[in-house]
Amino acid sequence: MDKVNPRTSWSSFNLQVMQVVKEQVMRALTTKPSSLDQFKSKLQNLSYTEILKIRQSERMNQEDFQSRPILELKEKIQPEILELIKQQRLNRLVEGTCFRKLNSRRRQDKFWYCRLSPNHKVLHYGDLEESPQGEVPHDSLQDKLPVADIKAVVTGKDCPHMKEKGALKQNKEVLELAFSILYDSNCQLNFIAPDKHEYCIWTDGLNALLGKDMLSDLTRNDLDTLLSMEIKLRLLDLENIQIPDAPPPIPKEPSNYDFVYDCN
Repeated sequence: MDKVNPRTSWSSFNLQVMQVVKEQVMRALTTKPSSLDQFKSKLQNLSYTEILKIRQSERMNQEDFQSRPILELKEKIQPEILELIKQQRLNRLVEGTCFRKLNSRRRQDKFWYCRLSPNHKVLHYGDLEESPQGEVPHDSLQDKLPVADIKAVVTGKDCPHMKEKGALKQNKEVLELAFSILYDSNCQLNFIAPDKHEYCIWTDGLNALLGKDMLSDLTRNDLDTLLSMEIKLRLLDLENIQIPDAPPPIPKEPSNYDFVYDCN
């Protein structure tokens, strides 16, 4: 039987304790406590046992979600999640959005509204006297654009209204919110989204209408979140069960098939 060196054992224990203390401090600091008392309270909640639980949970999640069966499950359900995101984007376009009209003096004093028809075949739009309090009915919007007539959707510097001379093209914030619908020969419908979220909703929705991929940061975040949630829900029944990396071997054929029921 090998003898255990007490000095080595004690040194290893001290190193482990120091690592846990360091992790306690780092995790407490990531919460950005506003006072010393709040920092102390965070440290008290991060006990040695709690740190070990967090480590184990993170390690299990990382290992499980990178295993071959989980990756195959992700690949299988990803189209379903993308379809769900697509329907959400199209539903938001049906609700419509109020956009501001910006002139060369950057005065935001005029509004217009655009929304997709429930059958996803027509964009209804028109000018407004003031910002609406809710949805604007289709019949109150004067202009229509059939989705079948849309040739392309362009963004940023590629937008016709961002290529015009004036101060708008120098405004980076406006440039990041600009997108345009190109239709017919030289016609376009120009947009300045009210914020980045609406910009992602509309560019995603319009691309989905054209049968193209939704490439916005919002779609990537939604896909990661929904995929993670769906995977965890499907694995609830397998909690604390180790998932093998490879399928089990196929058993040998039986020596005879006398056990098969004869319907005759």
